[in-house]
Amino acid sequence: MITIHPANKPSAKPDPKPEAAATSAEPASPSKVIAVVNQKGGVGKTTTAINLAAALALEGLSTLLIDCDPQANTTGGLGFARDEARASIYDLLMGHTTADKVILPTDVANLSLIPGSKNLIGANLELVAQDRREYRLRDALAPIRANYPFILLDCPPALDLLTLNSLVAADGHLVPMQAEYFALEGISELMSTLDRVTQSFNSTLALEGVLLTMYDDRTNLSQQVTENLKAFFDDKLLKTSIPRNVRLAEAPSHGKPVALYDPKSRGAEAYRELALELLTRNNIQSPEEKRRKAASAAAASSL
Repeated sequence: MITIHPANKPSAKPDPKPEAAATSAEPASPSKVIAVVNQKGGVGKTTTAINLAAALALEGLSTLLIDCDPQANTTGGLGFARDEARASIYDLLMGHTTADKVILPTDVANLSLIPGSKNLIGANLELVAQDRREYRLRDALAPIRANYPFILLDCPPALDLLTLNSLVAADGHLVPMQAEYFALEGISELMSTLDRVTQSFNSTLALEGVLLTMYDDRTNLSQQVTENLKAFFDDKLLKTSIPRNVRLAEAPSHGKPVALYDPKSRGAEAYRELALELLTRNNIQSPEEKRRKAASAAAASSL
């Protein structure tokens, strides 16, 4: 039997340090900022960031996706070639420019991108000497937050200053993970670290959900891991899971989210369901959902 240490179970209402709460207190924003985070690589963070952002945008919601990873795979996955001369998240963090000047439109309606850059590799060292180094991204996004109902942050596979900036800027964190032993073994340590970030830097940061990726419900291990996660996270384990899907793996090489590459694939349907689940959890009705309801009501009245 695989178990998760209960001592690291995320608390529902963290008790922040008074000085941290005073430093980070800001007026409530109409937008939702979600950091897609896991210190383990290869769990589907970038795939989730790209395809969840696209699914939300296709629901008619203006969505901003920010590539916070030095590998810049999110940027490439949306069809943008590497260009170190292009303004990026690095310039934003270092204070060289403002958010509105680095935002790029994408091929997906309602989806915009702040691109990544390999220059981020040195940002961890350069940020050390900066004022409010943990709050650089939060401060930079403040002027544009109200323009986007959803802002998604694709974090690097490390708990460094880049990830810390993302967590301080976020309202919630979404944790993709595989249903396997090693992923489960590290989840309690991750949640403990995230809890410390909440207490020290961002008292309003909450767990948005845990998402099972590359999921195969036919294996005993997957079922066992799922049972343990349900016991540990309760309703924070998202009902939607993302299956292994060839189309999901192929889409980035074509510079498209799977919703454009193959909208009828299992991967596209899963991320569409994930977007709808998150909207339901946040009590948000998208323009597309309103349209579907109106069409359904009109069809019913015509019978």
